Amino acid sequence: MSVATTYTAQGIISGSVPITVEADINRGLHAFTVVGLAGKAIDEAKDRVSAAIKNSGYPAPKSQNHKITISLSPADVKKEGPLFDLPIAVAYLLAAAEITTDKKKRMFIGELSLNGELRPVRGALLIAQIAQANGYTEIILPEANACEAALVENIAVYGAKTLKEVIEHISPEKDTQNIVAAPVSVISDTWHEGAIQLEDIKGQEQAKRGLLIAAAGRHNVIMVGPPGTGKTMLARAFQNLLPPLSRADALAVTAIRSIAGELGGVVSSQPPFRAPHHTASHTALVGGGSNPRPGEVTLAHKGVLFADEFPEFERRSIDALRQPLEDRIVTISRVQGTAVFPADFILVAAMNPYRGTEDGSTNYAASMMETYKGKISGPILDRIDLWLPVPHVDYETLTKTSGEAGETARARANIVNARQRMGERLDGRDITTNAEMSARDIEDTIELTDDVKEILKAASQKLNLSPRSYHRVIKVARTIADLDDQETIAAAHLYEALQYRIPV
Repeated sequence: MSVATTYTAQGIISGSVPITVEADINRGLHAFTVVGLAGKAIDEAKDRVSAAIKNSGYPAPKSQNHKITISLSPADVKKEGPLFDLPIAVAYLLAAAEITTDKKKRMFIGELSLNGELRPVRGALLIAQIAQANGYTEIILPEANACEAALVENIAVYGAKTLKEVIEHISPEKDTQNIVAAPVSVISDTWHEGAIQLEDIKGQEQAKRGLLIAAAGRHNVIMVGPPGTGKTMLARAFQNLLPPLSRADALAVTAIRSIAGELGGVVSSQPPFRAPHHTASHTALVGGGSNPRPGEVTLAHKGVLFADEFPEFERRSIDALRQPLEDRIVTISRVQGTAVFPADFILVAAMNPYRGTEDGSTNYAASMMETYKGKISGPILDRIDLWLPVPHVDYETLTKTSGEAGETARARANIVNARQRMGERLDGRDITTNAEMSARDIEDTIELTDDVKEILKAASQKLNLSPRSYHRVIKVARTIADLDDQETIAAAHLYEALQYRIPV
């Protein structure tokens, strides 16, 4: 008996790894060993694989009195999950000479039930991407994962229901095609239509204007106001203002959701909206664990992270947002190694400036500093572009029958137009929106007039703007100019951007 080889991959967000599965069979007392830094789910695979093979019509490994060794290489990479069941089963059957196969370079992934059926697994999209990048011509996986994996072009994706179907497909003597390649999946580009639209919110015109600017330029926002004034409704309506993701961004978001087990077979271009509760643990928010896994900041990639009751989150969790807000990644360092996860999101934070009941003050900044002193650090506030007061709404406004009809549609049209202007100006810089601009991008793409420079100089001195705040004011002003369809930043655009700075 010779060594048989099949191929699979370990799908992880920080970098998927191709895995070679080798099966060797020797005569002797029965033993089934999996080596190669395998996790608990893989160690248990020998029982699932044995039952699946027996119930698919082949001799059970336990009945052969063979010493079976399965090697997963590279041996120094941690392997997790049940997706190795299918490649292990095929490798064993090839080593035992129970089946033969053609010479096509293909990958296998899938969990096996005891009766030989294939169950869906996590990370199919990432594995299909790495298979395509490494020159594999086929990937065979559970039928439930076929739509997801078929997002990858230039590789044949075969979805199978059972181990028996897989064996028949790879056999060189096959005379019928039991499974067929899935067509390339199309991602719809429809807008998110949530239950709350801008026109459903009465009053709060300044907050609506700020959210329009934030959606156009992907700027971070904090809304401050007493309970019940509409902060959560505004955040939900904000989700409807974000344009559908590009195909590349949609693939990145889908891959993350697949690894997290939240895809549910639905592939969409809608930006994610994550709203973790303020009692969420530090690890749940930013990621971590002994084998680092992504947290909410990564699940919000290319979408929105809504942090209601922002100061009530753990202080260390709030401070941990510094890196993703600045670098759009989060780095998790452990003894076993370091993982870098994407975390390019829009932070929409909301808070009540009073821990108890309202004290009658309208100076929200002073109330916040007194009530939550030390909870939200200066570096975090410095990374927020727009401070939006959300005050009480008067009775006359509340009794209006409805908001302005078509407000969401007009906002979307303005945002699309502004995003197009940004894309043209930033073409070739690997960024698409104003919030992503570095200091060099600002210097190269934005020309400031003399009067705007004078206003900036005076504002910097009076407000004691840090260099980061200085550049963020320019980026917000540039977004306002894009919404106004203007080539240059005018004084009015800069004044409006300055009014959104966090008051001191």
